Amino acid sequence: MKRIVLATAALAACSSHHSSATDDGGGGVPDTNITSTAPTDPVKDAAAKMIDEGRHTFRYDTFGDEAFWGGTLRLHEAVATLSPKAALGLGLKVDVDALPGDVVAGVKNGSISLDDPKTTLALLQANAVVGVTGFVDNGKLTSIGIQCALCHSTVDDSVAPGLGHRLDGWPNRDLDVGQIIAAAPDLSSIAQLLDTDQDTVRTVLKSWGPGKFDAELILDGKAMRPDGKPAATLIPPAFGLQGVNLHTWTGWGSIPYWNAFVAVLEMHGKGTFFDPRLDDAQKFPIAAKNHFGHVTTDDDRVTEKLPALHAYQLALRAPAPPAGSFDADAAERGDQLFGGKAKCTRCHTDELYTEPGWDLHRGAEVGVDDFQAMRSPDGMYRTSPLHGLWAHQKGGFFHDGRFATLADVVAHYDQLFTLGLTANEQHDLVEYLKSL
Repeated sequence: MKRIVLATAALAACSSHHSSATDDGGGGVPDTNITSTAPTDPVKDAAAKMIDEGRHTFRYDTFGDEAFWGGTLRLHEAVATLSPKAALGLGLKVDVDALPGDVVAGVKNGSISLDDPKTTLALLQANAVVGVTGFVDNGKLTSIGIQCALCHSTVDDSVAPGLGHRLDGWPNRDLDVGQIIAAAPDLSSIAQLLDTDQDTVRTVLKSWGPGKFDAELILDGKAMRPDGKPAATLIPPAFGLQGVNLHTWTGWGSIPYWNAFVAVLEMHGKGTFFDPRLDDAQKFPIAAKNHFGHVTTDDDRVTEKLPALHAYQLALRAPAPPAGSFDADAAERGDQLFGGKAKCTRCHTDELYTEPGWDLHRGAEVGVDDFQAMRSPDGMYRTSPLHGLWAHQKGGFFHDGRFATLADVVAHYDQLFTLGLTANEQHDLVEYLKSL
């Protein structure tokens, strides 16, 4: 334990030193005799600055939500008892780039215990737990806040499962959000909102499972689908949204709209949010009763950060599939099928892989029930962009993961639209989807 704390302190001192020194890009003394003649581009400079600011917001900004997670729910009390091994088991991730090299080595060789809650505290002090900020006073965890990265980042597992370099924009399909929230000592505020008791709230939260979250629960109170299964939906990727009109499974709005929605209503940050559609007491009884479409505050920590956050998300390209992860020859044949016999481009337009403009469809148009769609203002499902599909296969496909594999998705559409695809053609189409 002493080792990780000392290493963390050394890291902080090192960061402070470098931040106060003149940066020549190489770590040495800058040559003042060299004069740059390269022209500057104010547009690119402004874009780069916004991306940097947006990355910081995405990774580290709580928007003041610790007042809810720590102050109201007292979630930090549960986190303080978690060992790193238990936290990793809940899907939380550790950014090794936030740790000193000897700490990483200690994790690898086992000299630093992952069974000790004190190590969890040290990781939080190092700001190494992805999407989580721990507030520590005199060696005690006193509060906790969350960031966008909690759900929409993971790591590459380069050191160990759950420990590695950040992968921003990737959906954390290991994260059991419901189990984590259910561990909070005081859920009375949520129970009161939903007009139920804390035990019922915990039962619902624990039903979600890894990689899922129910953003509409605090709007309409519908915990279960008509078939009796949990109403939570898969955490979607935040990468590959360039040129995409609407952000979520069921539309709702643009990227900055949803960022404001989540920051204020779901993360419980201090900000302003406006959407009079939530005044519909029949569709959104809880939201209407609590005026969730008209949230204002004198201490707005969200609104001014939305432009840069938007810019950063648009800079998150979908990751290219690893070499050898798909059959290239089959994918080439699948490409021809995609725009031909399979008729996929009717909705997933080439290059963009969703529809330019209004990209919403009724449930019947895609062969699924409309339960989740009707929980949104427009009552439709978005045509999801397909870039980077290979990176979020865990948990299944469609909004609720009802199709376990891409092969199941292709078979569904083959039957729905009577495409007449042979088994080999379906295979080729799957390989093409894996190549995007």
